[in-house]
Amino acid sequence: MKQSTKRCAVIVGGGAAGYFAAIRAAESFPDLRVLLFEATHRPLLKVLLSGGERCNVTHNCFEPNELIKGYPRGSQELRGPFSRFQPRDTVAWFTARGVELKTEPDGRMFPVTDSSATVADCLKQAAEAAGVEVRLAARAKEIIRSSGDGSRFELHLKEGEPIIADSILLASGSTPSGYKMAASLGHTITTLAPSLFTFQIQDRRLDGLSGISVPKAHLTLTIPDQHKFEQTGPLLITHWGLSGPAVLKLSAWGARELQKANYHATLHINWLVNHTLESARVMLDSFRAKHPIKQIQSEGPFFLPRRLWIRITEHAGIELDRTWSNLTREQAASLCHQLLHSEFAVVGKGEFKDEFVTCGGVSLKEVDLRNMQSKLVPGLFFAGELLDIDGITGGFNFQAAWTTGWIAGSHLGDAH
Repeated sequence: MKQSTKRCAVIVGGGAAGYFAAIRAAESFPDLRVLLFEATHRPLLKVLLSGGERCNVTHNCFEPNELIKGYPRGSQELRGPFSRFQPRDTVAWFTARGVELKTEPDGRMFPVTDSSATVADCLKQAAEAAGVEVRLAARAKEIIRSSGDGSRFELHLKEGEPIIADSILLASGSTPSGYKMAASLGHTITTLAPSLFTFQIQDRRLDGLSGISVPKAHLTLTIPDQHKFEQTGPLLITHWGLSGPAVLKLSAWGARELQKANYHATLHINWLVNHTLESARVMLDSFRAKHPIKQIQSEGPFFLPRRLWIRITEHAGIELDRTWSNLTREQAASLCHQLLHSEFAVVGKGEFKDEFVTCGGVSLKEVDLRNMQSKLVPGLFFAGELLDIDGITGGFNFQAAWTTGWIAGSHLGDAH
């Protein structure tokens, strides 16, 4: 059995939270041996893949009371942690290590290189410089209290001898083994459900429109048993249905309710967020007066992609060759309805590969958010997605990982 005279902290999980915690612990406690175990050969894989391989590091929101609004689960509990380490601190941390971040119009923050490798390399280099011992392809299997006074831990790996540790941080993401180890030590795992996914919709109105995006649409999702969620934002039509930030946010807020409904729901879309039925009708009348001989399907008064406009007019019962001067009152009413109240049946979910996360995890009631230490098992810490914390798309999930990892790392050397 491997032992050391030096006090030892073990991190299980080589993702964003695990690396951040390991670096913080090694820098904060020079006399602490910090071991990081990653089950695969590729650490920081989600960092490398996120944001289309650009890595959405955090969100440009520096007020904790506003920042917590991006978390369907864990928002109130994160208020305190964000007062200690928030996006401003994340920006400063990476800037100090040579990684400059930029802010996009929607608030997402990326490295100026537009390469996730910049972020991953920074974390790896910082860990090496701090003296973190990283072990890849080292799958954790079990954690038990060591014999004797029970103040230490034994980490059992799939291969090799157990590792003796004074403190252990579980930062294993949404892996089943992580939940199993937490549960074996007495922790409650709240209901798990996918979050940040796309909607499967089988509707001929969307056929052939894959790739079309609308900068701003208002979505209302109604789930059986009268659950209703709303979001406004960019929308993307795909070959399987709908995606884009507005859909992903809806999937996050309604994660558990959608799971219970087997991912069947009704989605209403207002393609014209700045209009009411009355104002849309006025716009149609004005356009008809100015362009009476133009064909309706060839041009309209609203800034919508042409192929989408054509499909909406078709569904409103407007023929290909009908001109604006020949638009009937019934057709105008139908067109306005389709523009502001399109209804689609959601019949399933897809995945959003860049930022797919899991809703649910270790109950926050059993974790001291001041240091991320278990209230049940002294010396056991948690960080990242393993916790019952998840955010909407836009850098919120990484920020939760940086924050919980930084706080846990700040206390790993304090455990007795």
